[in-house]
Amino acid sequence: MKKTRVLLVEDHETVRQGIRALLETRPDIDVIGDAWNGRLAVERTLELKPDVVVLDVSMPEMNGLAAARAIKSAAPEVAIVALTRHGEDAYVKELLGAGASGYVLKQSAFDELVQAIRTTASGGRYLDPMLEARHGDGTTSRFPTTPARPRISDREASVLRMMALGHSNKEIATALDIALKTVEVHKANAMRKLNLRGRIDVVRYAALSGWLQDP
Repeated sequence: MKKTRVLLVEDHETVRQGIRALLETRPDIDVIGDAWNGRLAVERTLELKPDVVVLDVSMPEMNGLAAARAIKSAAPEVAIVALTRHGEDAYVKELLGAGASGYVLKQSAFDELVQAIRTTASGGRYLDPMLEARHGDGTTSRFPTTPARPRISDREASVLRMMALGHSNKEIATALDIALKTVEVHKANAMRKLNLRGRIDVVRYAALSGWLQDP
C-alpha cells in the first residue's frame, strides 16, 4: 500500500501531538514531519516533499495564509488542507484563493481530516460538511471552483488596514491626506468587494492577510 506522506503544521504542541497520534493509526497515512510556525512549514515542505500539508491558520512568524501561498508557489504539486476553528467566509475564501485544496474545522470529527487528506492527495478537493451548506455545490468533490479573489485598490487596502488597527475615519483621513468622505467611500467599496459585514470581519481579514504583523 502506498502511503500518503503528510506534513503536520500546528503551533500548539499538545494539539499537534494529538493529531499526529491519531493520524498514525491510519495505515494509509504516514506523518513524515511536523512544524509549529509558517516559515518552518515552508522550509520543511521543500525539504521533506510531502504529498499533503495539513496547515493551521493562526500561527506565529508566518500565518497560514502566507504559508499556503509560499508553499504553492515553491511546490505547486503539494496539496494543502487548512485546519482551523475559523469558519467565517473571509477565512474560507482567502485560504481557498491561496491554493488550499481542503478546508476542515478543528471542531469537526477527526474522520473529516482523514477524508480531506485522502481526497486532496488523490487530486480532489474537500470542504468540511459544516461549511458545505454555504460553499458547496453538491458535487462528489464536495468543493466548488474557487472564484478569483476580488481586487481592492492600494488605497482601499490602506483604509481597511488602518480601520483594523483601530483608527477612526477622521484619523485615517488625516494620515492619508484625503477627505473624510473619501475614507468612507473607500471603506464601503472595499467591504462590499470582500463581503465584509463589519469591523470584526475587517479585523479578521486583516489578520489573515498579515496586515497586523507589522508595527
